[in-house]
Amino acid sequence: MNILIFEYATAGGVKEPAFTAEGQAMVQGLAQDLNNFSTSYVISKHSEPIDGGSCQPIIIDEHPNKWLENNITDYDFCLPIAPEEDLILYEITRIIENANVRVLGSSMDAVLNCTDKHRTYKILKSRVPVIESQRVYWDEIQDQSQLFPSKKVVKPADGVSCSAVQVVGSFEEFKNATKKIKDFSGLPYFLVQNYVEGDSVSVSLLSDGINALPISLNQQNLTLENGTINYNGGKVPLDHPLQEEAKLVAKKAIESINGLKGYVGVDLILGEEVHLVEVNSRLTTPYIVLRNILNFNLGEAILESIRGHLPQEVVMDGQITFRKKGNELQIKVIS
Repeated sequence: MNILIFEYATAGGVKEPAFTAEGQAMVQGLAQDLNNFSTSYVISKHSEPIDGGSCQPIIIDEHPNKWLENNITDYDFCLPIAPEEDLILYEITRIIENANVRVLGSSMDAVLNCTDKHRTYKILKSRVPVIESQRVYWDEIQDQSQLFPSKKVVKPADGVSCSAVQVVGSFEEFKNATKKIKDFSGLPYFLVQNYVEGDSVSVSLLSDGINALPISLNQQNLTLENGTINYNGGKVPLDHPLQEEAKLVAKKAIESINGLKGYVGVDLILGEEVHLVEVNSRLTTPYIVLRNILNFNLGEAILESIRGHLPQEVVMDGQITFRKKGNELQIKVIS
């Protein structure tokens, strides 16, 4: 069985150092988790070396998608990790599927439904408590003055990691926010959501395509600076009064979108009640620390979930924080 780990940033597709640091940590963790198999990982010749243990590094000096198209059929399974913006994750997943190689993750249709957050909203709005969202096309900006003075969140419909997510309280702030969003969006529209007070969290899950198993509730460390929301890391796991309800909402959301498999994440706001923000059809940053405190090998569990088997029991021993500081990802064991 040949497995390929294809992480877009370390393969040279993303030049943003903060994303590359997370990507390196993900690849290193997966390589260690999957070292009992014939596992390889792609890395650009311009990226920092990764300690992949016994796994085979494949050093490339071309666009990662081009390399993937030419070489993916050498593998039985491929685990793609990439941002959703500009349909990057969708395109990578499409390449893998079209080559009849098994994706260690979600189908390309599921990826598309989660990449476009308006699609996600339409699928889930009658099934779980989602935040009220409105799709606005670029030529409709001048027609949105009626939204204010209520506080709103303005965001790319295909954004990742809080990129260009802003909180606005006036029409003037709204218009200024849309200028920044345009630089981060590959879609002809963006989203306006009601602003909901509460604790920002995520739930990490494993899915076999039918059933989803919540693994952990995670704290998200978000800050609001000059109207812009920034993601700075988090804590795993998080103890919260609404944790069981949050996990149930996340589980129902994942089971409501066809084709979600492997490791997936759900972002939520926990205020007076639970509100779902968005769904990530890919490996998320909490994986990096979760793998160190679970009672099972998380990388192997991703593989087994694709084969239709979920862990029988989830036990965590310890609590870990992770923090994005500049171009580094700092990890600290609390207990």
